[in-house]
Amino acid sequence: MRYLFFLLTVWAGAAAACEVEVPCPLGNREYHVKVPDGWDGTTPMPVLLHFHGWQRTGALPVRHQRISGATRRRGVLLIAPTGLRKTWDFWRAGSADSTFARAVLKEVKARFPVDDTRIYVSGYSWGSNMAWRFVCEDGADVAALLAVSGTLSQDEACDTAPAEVRQVYGLNDAVLEYPYGPGGELDYPVWLWRQAFGCGAGVARGSWQAVSWLSFERTVWEDCPGGRVSLDIHPGGHFIPHGWIGRQLDELLGQEPSYP
Repeated sequence: MRYLFFLLTVWAGAAAACEVEVPCPLGNREYHVKVPDGWDGTTPMPVLLHFHGWQRTGALPVRHQRISGATRRRGVLLIAPTGLRKTWDFWRAGSADSTFARAVLKEVKARFPVDDTRIYVSGYSWGSNMAWRFVCEDGADVAALLAVSGTLSQDEACDTAPAEVRQVYGLNDAVLEYPYGPGGELDYPVWLWRQAFGCGAGVARGSWQAVSWLSFERTVWEDCPGGRVSLDIHPGGHFIPHGWIGRQLDELLGQEPSYP
């Protein structure tokens, strides 16, 4: 009983020391955390490691309704590292940002009870590119990549891969233009992972909505020896779609889809 009380005190202190507005220092860098609503202080939590967009910091995701609004309602611990000079080095293998993100995960696991089977990695825009880079070179323990409006070159050679990839992209993205295939193929944004997983033909799952003003067309590749891939396409531009992250977490966690 005394040991349990000690653990609760340590974890409660860790959460209070740096959460939401207060960054957690790590070396000469920092990250932000947001624990889910109603967490009992002992139950291991799934984790969403989220990389922010260009010229943002980790302070934004932990306050963002479409990111932390999704995690806090679903029992997921949100971790948001901050990039050097508010950007990410994802252009080539061996990124120091991948090393930093792994160090963040290690520290968080030492401070909070984490469900190691449910480590999810996400990112938006430049941060989506970084999320791809991270799982490409250090993603062996990642249960799913949730990528929003950003990819890497589909010719990349990845040393590791997550167990599952979920990508969303807007056809009218004017910031990071939709990555059509050489022949105009719509399914090219996830070509790298389809090849890595040995996927066959995709299956169109039709349209779905989290909100009435935006529809997604989903294609899935499930007959893959190495993993699962899904691609959601919408007619909009460069943004985090309302309800998209929450819907992915609901499906991954085996929960009834809800909004927000």
